[in-house]
Amino acid sequence: MKIGRCDFLLKVIELFGGIGAFTNALHRLNINHEIVDYVESDKNAVAAYNVLYNQSFKPCRVEHYNLPKGKKIDILMHGSPCQDFSRAGNRAGGKRGSGTRSSLLFETIRILEESNIKPTWVIWENVKAVLDKNFKNTFDIYLSEMESLGYYSKYKVLNAYDFGIPQKRERIFVISCLYKKDFSFENLCKFKPPSIRKFLETCVHEKYIVSQKSILSKINGTSTSSFKGRARIIDDFCYTILTNQVTIPNAGFVRVSDGKYRYLTEKECCRLMGFSNRDYALLYKIFKPRKEHLKSSILYKLFGNSIVVNILMEIVKEIERVEKL
Repeated sequence: MKIGRCDFLLKVIELFGGIGAFTNALHRLNINHEIVDYVESDKNAVAAYNVLYNQSFKPCRVEHYNLPKGKKIDILMHGSPCQDFSRAGNRAGGKRGSGTRSSLLFETIRILEESNIKPTWVIWENVKAVLDKNFKNTFDIYLSEMESLGYYSKYKVLNAYDFGIPQKRERIFVISCLYKKDFSFENLCKFKPPSIRKFLETCVHEKYIVSQKSILSKINGTSTSSFKGRARIIDDFCYTILTNQVTIPNAGFVRVSDGKYRYLTEKECCRLMGFSNRDYALLYKIFKPRKEHLKSSILYKLFGNSIVVNILMEIVKEIERVEKL
């Protein structure tokens, strides 16, 4: 597999595909590729994927999925649900057979077990909380299962901030290969991001201004309310963009003036996940709010659920380097 060759067609499958961050990375790198399949149950994410990459996939659950028989897959990307691992979630975990969303991780193992031709590379992304004491056993089982299937795995927590994106977003990436390849996270090209000001819009609608007294008092340190979200002020970078950014903005607030703050816009969240203005324009057409004074909770969720494209680009470049050896 020489993915740098212009005559080579990289065959890819995305499980739990969301809005296709991995596909986006391949487009950005101008790598000749075929999306053999894309699996995602959320109808909005599927609609977003189709409009971004001119596809016509239908919603599909991984529990009902098997790899195409007799077809060699170069890379299988899966970003299984993180809610039950996340420190911001319910902490129910992802133990096999538990029925939690995060336990769908083991559907990927089942899919690989039942495949007659296994993908050469498997990439898994999730929250770094899978390394916490309560969940480490599940993580270790995943690695052990991959080893039993013939895969050699390496993993590391990567921060979007180290890859040119002014967002402190730490996620674990596990890179598994059927052959013992010299993949190294140390070879990923890191670079300091510019100030977040380059990602922010200069003129935004008043609907993004924080008007809720409970949030303002939290920002000012005078809160006695039940508002549970963090109230951090964005300076040169934001914090992790989550799916509920529209109501509880973990990413932080932009200071407009003394005593006045605003939410990040949907377009800003798009940019801060490594997607382009063009991507946003395409998605806004189908997910714009019903009324001008509303924010799009769908767009916030789609971006918060995604993976930072810049990191995936560096991972693909390292796989390309290894394959050329």
